[in-house]
Amino acid sequence: MAHVNKNGEVWVFAEQEDGSFGNIPFELLGKGRELADKLGVKLGAVLMGSGVEPLAAELGARGADRVHLFDHPRLARYQTASYSRLLADAILADEPQICLFGATPTGRDLAPTVASSLRCGLTADCTDLQIGSYDDPVAKETYEGVLHQIRPAFGGNIIATIVNPRDWPQMATVREGVMKPLASDPSRKAEIVRRDTSALDAMELPTEVLDVVRKVKTVDLAGARIIVAGGAGVGSKENFGLLRELADALGGAAVGGSRAACDLGYLPSDCQIGQTGTTVRPALYVACGISGAVQHVAGMRDSAKIIAINTDPSAPIFSVAHYGIVGDLRKVIPMLVASLREPQRGR
Repeated sequence: MAHVNKNGEVWVFAEQEDGSFGNIPFELLGKGRELADKLGVKLGAVLMGSGVEPLAAELGARGADRVHLFDHPRLARYQTASYSRLLADAILADEPQICLFGATPTGRDLAPTVASSLRCGLTADCTDLQIGSYDDPVAKETYEGVLHQIRPAFGGNIIATIVNPRDWPQMATVREGVMKPLASDPSRKAEIVRRDTSALDAMELPTEVLDVVRKVKTVDLAGARIIVAGGAGVGSKENFGLLRELADALGGAAVGGSRAACDLGYLPSDCQIGQTGTTVRPALYVACGISGAVQHVAGMRDSAKIIAINTDPSAPIFSVAHYGIVGDLRKVIPMLVASLREPQRGR
């Protein structure tokens, strides 16, 4: 969509499943609210499904000015053809200037399909989004109010800022846990805009969803308040038993790891923290035997308190840690566990 509409809304795809939201729609609305306010436009939430109108109130409470409701029995289960057709048509009609999606399996399928249909750009796995200007050195033009789409690139070795100043909408997917949601405010109401879904009545869908089988996560890292994480420096799968002891002593903390630890088979892949894993921001993050590669740090640097344990005093992890312990984790962790479990004296 080559036309640029400076008054267009900021849209957030509010992904739901079986009538409930995960964290990502609220995180996107939090960032979307910030972007829309900066641009002086409305924030719209795109809600698609069957019988999902009752969910609109929560989207309003989380910051949306309008909820674009697509309600049809054929939207009960996500399918690329039906969802992308309706969304692309709505974008062509309303000309939003920004469209945000979660970097979920659904978002990673829907966003590029819509972007391809509209012949516009898409930046995947953004870690930050800002509104700013862009000076085009070729066209010798300055573009104002452009979305700066920020993400790690080249394996996390650099942070790239990507812009799309001409062919709008500006589209991006964002990883879960990166953006901060607004607190729910029930007094905040959103206008419901009921969108036409009649195109689905005669539409031949190429696939049929027969059943949905959900994979059960071994650990909920995104929602954990305390995380004990290990890297390749832990040394073995068996040594992760020490980290689990520490997690237990900390009151049932979650146990995760770096990509290196997961690649070595020390932990399942869904325990991975970092740029290509889960982004976390717990109250306490204990990094054990983790060197502090950029890819890992990008996924945990917003933790409220970070404690690092490493034998290398020059390990990059110490540059982001609030407290550092230089030592062998096989000696340090048992000492920490003993201290945590020792009954408090003087009572």
